[in-house]
Amino acid sequence: MSTPTLASFKVPEITNEPMRSYAPGSPERKALEQAIAQLEQELPFEVPCIVNGKPVKTGKLAKQPIPSDHAKHLCTYHEADQATVASAIEGALAAKADWESMPWSDRAAIFLKAADLVSGKYRYKLIAATMLGQGKNAWQAEIDAAAELTDFLRFGVKYVEELYSIQPPRNTPGSWNRTEYRALEGFVFAVSPFNFTAIGGNLVGTPALVGNTVVWKPSPAATYSNYIVYKIFEEAGVPPGVIQFIPGPPAEVVAQVIAHPSFAALHFTGSTFVFKKLWKDIATNVDVYKSYPRLVGETGGKNFHLIHQSAELKNAVMQTVRGAFEYQGQKCSALSRVYVASSLWKNGFKDQLLTEVAKLKVGPPQEFTNFIGPVIGKPAFDKITSYITKAKDAGGEVLIGGSADGSKGYFIQPTVILTKDPKSVTMVDEIFGPVLTVYVYEDADFEKIPELVDSTTGYALTGSIFSQDRKALLFATNKLRNAAGNVYYNEKCTGAVVGQQPFGGARASGTNDKAGSMSIFYRFVSARSIKENFVDLEDYLYPSNLA
Repeated sequence: MSTPTLASFKVPEITNEPMRSYAPGSPERKALEQAIAQLEQELPFEVPCIVNGKPVKTGKLAKQPIPSDHAKHLCTYHEADQATVASAIEGALAAKADWESMPWSDRAAIFLKAADLVSGKYRYKLIAATMLGQGKNAWQAEIDAAAELTDFLRFGVKYVEELYSIQPPRNTPGSWNRTEYRALEGFVFAVSPFNFTAIGGNLVGTPALVGNTVVWKPSPAATYSNYIVYKIFEEAGVPPGVIQFIPGPPAEVVAQVIAHPSFAALHFTGSTFVFKKLWKDIATNVDVYKSYPRLVGETGGKNFHLIHQSAELKNAVMQTVRGAFEYQGQKCSALSRVYVASSLWKNGFKDQLLTEVAKLKVGPPQEFTNFIGPVIGKPAFDKITSYITKAKDAGGEVLIGGSADGSKGYFIQPTVILTKDPKSVTMVDEIFGPVLTVYVYEDADFEKIPELVDSTTGYALTGSIFSQDRKALLFATNKLRNAAGNVYYNEKCTGAVVGQQPFGGARASGTNDKAGSMSIFYRFVSARSIKENFVDLEDYLYPSNLA
């Protein structure tokens, strides 16, 4: 029996989660160090699949290595087999009716509680798991697993409340028009990446907030932190079956899920190659489905800084260092290519950039003074180092870095490459590592450079323009209108904040549905228009039918 709604509720005021600094001697530094030590004492953890709220141990085991010490692993997890995936899908479908019909205020309360659990009770455990398992330093883990995840959940509630309030503006006399926002018919499939714990929670939480049930396949390299997120949802009151947690081999799990007739939507973050393949496979299955699936994807980037001769030098340098080398360049938005005016390059940018990069400490993230940690695994390590070799073979000059050591952890020194060819391999291909390529252009050629930036790659995720000349800033902005879904002025091309800079790009970078805004929720609802008549019709004839 459903609970009656006896009032029109309004959610609490929503603000961004304050971030903690983890400065030496701070309470949060001490609490996080204790959380890391606790995890290190207890690992490896065992992670089951969770189907209909119950753990499922298939016996088919895989490991999540610790990338800074790959002889150790953070967890052993049970991979979903065919029977487990089938049970998860059927369970999600069975749970749908009750979840969708739950009063909105109660669904909202569950996710607001989840946000408080993330920002409070589980903050340090979740950050510690993200540091050890995904190689993030304390600050990067804080802005991801604590602040951004909390913001996604709280602002998600705010945006859904606003969405539900959008109603037809006109009514004819004697009738009432209204719109309801139904969950999609079927289930949503969430495929989340390794690089942001918050994205895992958001890929699941966004469709669930509007009444969908979700089958979730986390990245093998983020299994443990994502499992903690699942347990937080469970503790917050998400009913069994609403979220099904099925880690497992990507190809097999994905193929089985997208072949199901009730597959209603894909919520994906990952590589462009994988997303394009999924799109093709889903298209091949389109005759199987009850309805046309919604495909929502945020994929890769080849993000740029365009630096005009008028740019403030120190700011441009510092923003470039952060944009390129935070989290080892393993952000979809990470800076990968820089176009800098020759006069600025010669008059301090080069020297200051190399001086600052030389200061960056590389090592395990649990040692707080390390700015750069490991890349996520051996395939990434091999790919990134191969690109450094390709750049050198093609005539690129390694100004700093270029070396790597994978003997204990997957560590690559921050690398800056100078190229004379703006279409060289490391200016074009996504690398997803701590490699920055610089192209120096003549000041007089500035008006040609935006077109070069725009045409060099197929991506269009993020980019930054540095200039104190408003005319130059606006010229570049207009020329680069389609080159980035998120553009920044005199600011690095990373760091979008929920509720402030809705995130997403187009072209090969995804469907640009703007996570962190109301826009994303439209993709997981199917609106129904309702017209109610209050005045009986006395005759079927219109005045124009009369003689």
